[in-house]
Amino acid sequence: MILAGGEGTRLAPLTSVRAKPAVPFGGNYRIIDFVLNNFVNSDLLQIFVLTQFKSHSLNKHMSRRWQISGLTNRFIDTIPAQMQMGKHWYQGTADAIYQNISLVEGLDPEIVCVFGGDHIYKMDVRQMIEFHRSYRGAKLTVAAIPVPVDQADQFGIIEIDENNRMIGFQEKPKKDVKTIPGRPDYVLASMGNYVFTASTLVESLKVDAEERDSLHDFGHNIIPKLYPTGDVYVYDFSTNAIRGEPEGTNGYWRDVGTIDSLYDANMDLLEVIPPIDLYNRHWPMRSYHPAVPPAKFVHDQENRKGQAIGSIVSAGSIVSGSGVYHSILGYNSHVHSHAHIENSVLLGNVDIGRGSRIHKAIIDKDVTIAPGTVIGEDLEKDKERFHVSPGGIVVIPKGAHVGFD
Repeated sequence: MILAGGEGTRLAPLTSVRAKPAVPFGGNYRIIDFVLNNFVNSDLLQIFVLTQFKSHSLNKHMSRRWQISGLTNRFIDTIPAQMQMGKHWYQGTADAIYQNISLVEGLDPEIVCVFGGDHIYKMDVRQMIEFHRSYRGAKLTVAAIPVPVDQADQFGIIEIDENNRMIGFQEKPKKDVKTIPGRPDYVLASMGNYVFTASTLVESLKVDAEERDSLHDFGHNIIPKLYPTGDVYVYDFSTNAIRGEPEGTNGYWRDVGTIDSLYDANMDLLEVIPPIDLYNRHWPMRSYHPAVPPAKFVHDQENRKGQAIGSIVSAGSIVSGSGVYHSILGYNSHVHSHAHIENSVLLGNVDIGRGSRIHKAIIDKDVTIAPGTVIGEDLEKDKERFHVSPGGIVVIPKGAHVGFD
């Protein structure tokens, strides 16, 4: 069960037209592709993707790439919010699963994985399931990762004993945060990935649904009620090993819930040895690829050279007598002569006019930039026209025509 209904308000304006899991990432992908590849590469192929807010773009992506047919009992089904339990949309993460509990009961599984659909990472999910099964009587296993203590208010914070049993849980605490013993600058954070014994999940959701004061949320309600029984365990994500990944990259996980974190995760891909490797042939990264020609670089003159350095350039793009440095160009991006792009992310089908200068920006799909336009060099001026993140990232919304009078 993949929770992909997130509104993603902190990613606005990128989420003004799409759900958070549908936001493009890394030139070729959508955020949702990472969790889907985790399950498919783990050979776990009974998948429900639960959607809600602004789901058209996500549904279209799912139908173009993530369809399985002709294989008995193997499927990837997109499930829209349907008000199954009354005239209300999903009221929380737990309620989203509860409203679709018939899908779980109809398959009669032993194990149910409940994962978020909006993080960037690689994970062999079978290793977490094996960990869960190794503890006889385990009701729930929660994947966890250390994060800096100043980020504790963004996560569920976990305490464990020497047997990996959960003995404490705080949902997004703002004070009195429990740090990792011996590591006072870090806390153990829930990744929002859960492996349930199926009977426990069904029973817990049904009990929670009857409680009027509940937020119907896994972090606020389900986990706090389960862990005191002693049957909730914590899986150390850093132990998850994937064949072919560069040494030292275990445990890479990014919550791309803000413009700055999304930008940083994109920039991670440009490192010489990236912490998450898109080129690992043992862990193929599937996504929808439109029918477009290869990328092209044209002109090689002293003052007019088409080149991209330290960058990712997707198919269909043309770099024409211009320079692209430490940037990511999505599909069908056209950068005209004498333009300069640096430390930026173009999400696709973007036209950068002749002589333009773009620095430290995220440019959404279907944007046209007029010749001679300058973005990212004067943030105070940019704030008058565009959204500028706390980290100084200028965001151009989808379909904008910039610099045209």
